Amino acid sequence: PCANCHGTNGNARAGMRSLAGVPQDKIVAALADYKSGAQPATIMHQIAKGYSEAQVQLIASYFAAQKPTGK
Repeated sequence: PCANCHGTNGNARAGMRSLAGVPQDKIVAALADYKSGAQPATIMHQIAKGYSEAQVQLIASYFAAQKPTGK
């Protein structure tokens, strides 16, 4: 579901936050904040709750390794 908003390989369309190249620890922290409710969201709080900690680490690692397109 990440690609629906954040684009293929984390390079989002205009108006959405790109995840490509964002450090893994920042993505993990953001997902934890969404999951706990500390960060308000329209949909991310629901999506984040569906992932285990291991899955969050894998997702964050994947996006951190992607190259931003600079769009």
